[in-house]
Amino acid sequence: MTESTAPQSEHRTVLLRGGDVHSPADPFATAMVVERGHVAWVGSEGAADAFAGGVDEVIDLEGALVTPAFTDSHVHVTSTGLALTGLDLSAARTLAEALRSVRAYADAQPSGGVILGHGWDAARWPEQRPPSRAELDEAAGARALYLPRVDVHSAVVTSALLDLVPGVTDLAGYHPDAPLTGDAHHAVRAAAHRAVTPRQRAQAQREALAHAASLGIGTLHECGGPDISDEEDFTGLLKLAAEQPGPRVLGYWAERVRGAEDARRIREMGAIGAAGDLFVDGSLGSHTALLHEPYADAPHTGTGRLDAAEIAAHVAACTEAGLQAGFHAIGDAAVSAVVEGVRTASETLGLARVRAARHRVEHAEMLTPATVAAFAELGLTASVQPAFDAAWGGPDGMYARRLGAERAATLNPYAALLRAGVPLAFGSDSPVTPLDPWGTVRAAAHHRTPEHRVSVRAGFTAHTRGGWRAVGRDDGGVLVPGAPADYAVWRTGDLLVQAPDDRVARWSTDPRSGTPGLPDLTPGAPLPVCLRTVVLGQTVYLRPNE
Repeated sequence: MTESTAPQSEHRTVLLRGGDVHSPADPFATAMVVERGHVAWVGSEGAADAFAGGVDEVIDLEGALVTPAFTDSHVHVTSTGLALTGLDLSAARTLAEALRSVRAYADAQPSGGVILGHGWDAARWPEQRPPSRAELDEAAGARALYLPRVDVHSAVVTSALLDLVPGVTDLAGYHPDAPLTGDAHHAVRAAAHRAVTPRQRAQAQREALAHAASLGIGTLHECGGPDISDEEDFTGLLKLAAEQPGPRVLGYWAERVRGAEDARRIREMGAIGAAGDLFVDGSLGSHTALLHEPYADAPHTGTGRLDAAEIAAHVAACTEAGLQAGFHAIGDAAVSAVVEGVRTASETLGLARVRAARHRVEHAEMLTPATVAAFAELGLTASVQPAFDAAWGGPDGMYARRLGAERAATLNPYAALLRAGVPLAFGSDSPVTPLDPWGTVRAAAHHRTPEHRVSVRAGFTAHTRGGWRAVGRDDGGVLVPGAPADYAVWRTGDLLVQAPDDRVARWSTDPRSGTPGLPDLTPGAPLPVCLRTVVLGQTVYLRPNE
């Protein structure tokens, strides 16, 4: 891909030509003009000649694909950056290997401070158990260590970190020699994150934003809140993202709203909604997702954090204040509570007002036909993570161990949601699963349960335009004249057009379909490589030596 040496300017006019432009305005487009940060024109190579003499810059795509930039609709930016730069146990194949990694990392760090790690998953280890506190104390050399499970809903820690949290043994979720959950987990997490200096935090945020840009991600929905981070982290991230070139960051703050004053304070923080990880329950991996029936491998039904009445009050207060509400809900009982609460609010305020607010539900994994229909009725957006199914689905996966194969096969029913007309927005929940937009689309198209699969085109839309719609905007995530010029340029193989059949989708290369093509995302096929990412007309990533 070659370009002119025109000077960088906020308002320069750019012509991209000689490639493929994914645009519903012209399914055969090979060129695009960007002016003042917005798409001005898309069309054919021949018509591009008329623009070539009047632009500030011409980019020869050399056959590359141009698509809308991706939106990741659920991210924890600082934690992602810390995972990128810290102790990552996601590749550990055994408990022993994880402990060796802890020991090697601790030995390499200067003394003092708290060691932060991430990514262990005992369900993947032959030992089928997390490390004990004694094992961690030995491996970390008596250092303070915080190791959340991959889902970040429980954690194992060393005794030295517990010593920094007076009264932790009296908190709900404390276990003498098992992962901490609930209030105890939140307390030790807060203590661990307090040890991160402002400089370390800003560097972690920069690392995460740069990594996202390198993957063709133009927008991130940061899901912060008092149980996850702190206000300084949240406001600092929004300020940093606004001041430096990179993906735009739209922030959700997960704190309950009881009236206009709460809504005003959340807006003053820079948040666009009191949503994201406002916990109704926990996670399946940590046995804290709230179920109607007990777990298959534990004699309880998980942990509830908000009931239907509290949900209704939050939704009503947010709707009255013109603020988007939303919740984290994974288990079927948690999703039922959300539906009941939102319906109660709609009975008070009117269904039209509640629908217009576009409230959202994060994860929404255990859905039934009744709750899918309720999402459509109430105008709820399902903000979901297809990589969860890729990681934990299937007859031998963690879901099946937690729930049994029959219940596990009902999880993450993306096709049913689409058929019902429920808006979908795709994300990663990074660092729970990695930032990986094309991999996410592939996971949705090749869901481990075939009846839940969606077409690549539908998945791509959910990961681009769906993220914009989830924040109440219908003008982005698509390359048509007038839309924000958020796009990515990709090196990829032949483009294919996907036409759905009765079950999922089939591939077609017939150009007469009049539908823009997309890369082949068959499992095992190489994923597209990002060459350039542009946000509002400004290049925020350029692949080296391209």
